[in-house]
Amino acid sequence: MTVESGRIGAGAERSAWGVVRQGLSLTPEFRKGLGVTLVLAVIATSGKIIVPLAVQQTIDTGIATGHPDLPYITRMVAVCAMAVLLTAAAAYLMNVRLYKATESSLATLRVRGFRHVHDLSVLTQNTERRGALVSRVTNDIDQISTFMQWGGLMIIMAFGQLIIASVLMFVYSWQLTLLVWACFVPLMIALPRFQRWLSAAYTRVRERTGDMLAAVSESVVGAAVIRAYATERRTAERIDQAVDANKAAQVKAQTIVGFVFPLTEIVAALAIAGIVLLGVRLGLSGDITAGQLVAFLFLITLFVAPMQTATEVLNEAQNAIAGWRRVLGVIDTPADVADPGDDGTAPPRGPISVAFEDVTFAYPGGPPVLREVTVDIPPRSRLAVVGETGSGKTTFAKLLTRLMDPVSGRVLVDGHDLRGVRFSSLRERIVMVPQDGFLFDGTLQENILYGKPSATREEITLALTELGLADWLEGLPAGLDTPVGQRGESLSAGERQLVALARAYLADPDLLLLDEATSAVDPATEVRLARALEGVTRGRTAVTIAHRLSTAENADEVLVFDGGRLVQRGPHAELVGEPGVYADLHASWISAARS
Repeated sequence: MTVESGRIGAGAERSAWGVVRQGLSLTPEFRKGLGVTLVLAVIATSGKIIVPLAVQQTIDTGIATGHPDLPYITRMVAVCAMAVLLTAAAAYLMNVRLYKATESSLATLRVRGFRHVHDLSVLTQNTERRGALVSRVTNDIDQISTFMQWGGLMIIMAFGQLIIASVLMFVYSWQLTLLVWACFVPLMIALPRFQRWLSAAYTRVRERTGDMLAAVSESVVGAAVIRAYATERRTAERIDQAVDANKAAQVKAQTIVGFVFPLTEIVAALAIAGIVLLGVRLGLSGDITAGQLVAFLFLITLFVAPMQTATEVLNEAQNAIAGWRRVLGVIDTPADVADPGDDGTAPPRGPISVAFEDVTFAYPGGPPVLREVTVDIPPRSRLAVVGETGSGKTTFAKLLTRLMDPVSGRVLVDGHDLRGVRFSSLRERIVMVPQDGFLFDGTLQENILYGKPSATREEITLALTELGLADWLEGLPAGLDTPVGQRGESLSAGERQLVALARAYLADPDLLLLDEATSAVDPATEVRLARALEGVTRGRTAVTIAHRLSTAENADEVLVFDGGRLVQRGPHAELVGEPGVYADLHASWISAARS
């Protein structure tokens, strides 16, 4: 694995058009029915030329003769009214269809982004701050939605207006039309350069927004630690820096927009002045009628309006493209721990054996943290994994549960390489109870159901009873319906671990991996859980990352890690009598227990 493979890219190398094309290819819902939407856009746009045509006909036919033709003028007004109503109806239907298509397509993109985040390995996820990663699939997609519902509509309407207005203006006077285009062509040539400036500026904006959200998110989640260490001022300064950086990026982007937008107004004013001067001369020579000149001035507003909003649309487009680029950066990041899906194997349930064959693992750009580990774990055995901090025992656990893949070597389950085992089978057979059991905002029952979504309320109650937790359950204010709060903060650390253990017990795995899941409970609860764990682990393979002497003493075997290597293996009684790492650890535990 290279350093780059562990990082989530921003896709900055893609061109703006490449980003749009890839984004649309991932959202087929937006393209569905797009033809009808475009037809409605044509109707809504075409209806706008009725008024200039009616004005021209009214002046040249109904008034210029010297005898106003009131019936004719009335008909023209009626035609204009009908055209306005038709245009409004078409615009309404177009807006509704565009809104539905946009929300549907971006919902697909959002879901795909979230699911891909879960497909990424823990290693890859850890390369990006959580708030910034969430920003990519929330805030950035919201920015895309804003543009597609407003900017996308403006692009469709503006393009149609330019074409229709240009054609009709050319029919009235090719000379005036050439004048208009001569004024605006230089601006059109310059727009790509402005687009590149804006693209870079708004990519920076999206990055700084993600950093700001990450800083705010971390300060909220870590509020208790911040207060405990009285670091409110330092935290506030850190957030202020992130906010200021975001503000600076926003101001820089808007400065570019502020430079471009007046250029359009200046060019538009020059074009209109030129039309009036040249139009009068053409009128005097008989090349254009008064009605046509007035109609031409109406048409020039249809032509200039898209040009005047072009910079604003370009502004939103670059903001959206920058967001799109970051979302695609997530989706395009390879899932280095990929589910083989239907191509994978699904070993049958039952007693499970595990084997590490010459396994080495290193984090990107760093030295190996696990080196050439070879070990067999027989079915129904209970193992304790011990070692100093940084010895490699946590990495061993992550490889066993396939949260990461080894750099070299293989991890086998029942003789099958983990990389070829379907996630659905793997997650069903191997369950890990982390040291800080994470709980979701919901009730106690909802959190335990993560272990077995189909379980009934009676099954949950029975599981808690078998774990010796019936009295604890009865002591909760609402029993299984007790809210646990965000991240389980309504419960104590020990109670959160009880819930995590109950969740794993209900899942009924073939291999239970415990990261010393009883380390934060009180002594009375520890005794109760120790008895329950005896029943939980009976008949299945159990591996415990041990931080306590009692865990290692009660295991069938102890695996001792030091410096990323498996240096000792055997029963507690055997290892404690041999000079080595385990004897030193055991002596430290005994000393700590006596002090």
